[in-house]
Amino acid sequence: MTKKELRNIYNLRRNQLTHSQKEKLDDLILIQFQQLSLPHINTLLSFWPMTGKNEINTHIITDFIFFRNPGLQLAYPVTDFSVCKMKAILTDDNTEFLQNEYSIPEPISGEELPPEEIDAILIPLLAFDERGYRVGYGKGFYDRFLSKCSKDIIKIGLSYFEPIDVIDDVDSNDIRMNYCITPDLIYQFHN
Repeated sequence: MTKKELRNIYNLRRNQLTHSQKEKLDDLILIQFQQLSLPHINTLLSFWPMTGKNEINTHIITDFIFFRNPGLQLAYPVTDFSVCKMKAILTDDNTEFLQNEYSIPEPISGEELPPEEIDAILIPLLAFDERGYRVGYGKGFYDRFLSKCSKDIIKIGLSYFEPIDVIDDVDSNDIRMNYCITPDLIYQFHN
């Protein structure tokens, strides 16, 4: 299937989850994540889940990473839709977030974290395949950003659903994940 077809199917599947189903799946993803053997992480780029999109609760994941990595620097993306680019902005307990024009919560201030200094990234997705490629929302923000990151960055996707066999229209700009965590399994991909 193509990315466009998968986007339609998985947006619908995710939006059909009830609040209690979603909470249970979030907890199961956290349990799987806790089994992941990661090196010490100094810098993490996460994303703030959009409520209207029924996205995975990344806050419980980042709380766990903080617990395991004292002194962790946490950043969130700020996007510029006019040029389809994003940057990582460091946050702390006092950082205020504001929804942009697409209802994505973003930090309103903070220091920019250079892409090459990020150790790990939580990547939003709608679907993924058994090779480690993902279907996002279709603007290419993350693939463009990841192309500027260190080759050693740990790329972690989070999905409520199991992988499909193959995304048919993967291209040379698509960057594979290292891991994708689902409620039942940790998928590891060798790049």
